Amino acid sequence: MMKFQDWGEVPYEIAWKRQEEMMQMQVSRKMNGEPTESTLVFCSHPHVYTLGKSGKAGNMLYDDGTIPFVKTNRGGDITYHGPGQITGYPIFDIENYHLGLKHYIYNVEEAIIRTIALYGIVGERLEGATGVWIEAHTPRARKICAIGVRASHFVTMHGFALNVNTDLTYFQRINPCGFVDKGVTSIAKEIGAEADYELVKQQLHQKFIEVFESDK
Repeated sequence: MMKFQDWGEVPYEIAWKRQEEMMQMQVSRKMNGEPTESTLVFCSHPHVYTLGKSGKAGNMLYDDGTIPFVKTNRGGDITYHGPGQITGYPIFDIENYHLGLKHYIYNVEEAIIRTIALYGIVGERLEGATGVWIEAHTPRARKICAIGVRASHFVTMHGFALNVNTDLTYFQRINPCGFVDKGVTSIAKEIGAEADYELVKQQLHQKFIEVFESDK
């Protein structure tokens, strides 16, 4: 059964440390032949830019030192986290769900796609570009949710960042996820009004249960 924790707003590096501890606990249990559990964590972060382990620092276009820049050990390139964004960290033993890493990421995308569909937004996947996109196969392609994960012994950490009421101007300082020809968006921008942030969290939590628990 999937557990759930809402950390509220927490600095990125503190959340990263907590994730590492949770992940290592599950890996240790697994190595000792003990049962593991999966926990879905939601939080938001004060303004921060993070760079994945294979990302290029040059995708940070403008750094005036006012916003922290953190090199992390997740997959993916550079992204922004800040208020109005749901940052999700599934600390899952994906073997409990009979999943490999590729299918796990597909399921995360699916939970996001089903959530934004509640707002009349059609989310899509884009080949070779992890995450959830709007009008993915057109010149107007824009990303609404970035995904970058790390796994050890099939236990995952890091996760996704869904733009709900995010101030998108902060993405102008970077090439989001390394792309120079694609935009970013949010639920608020797509529907033309601020979304109920707490309601979106509840809906997203339910969609994760729907997608992952039905796969077991």
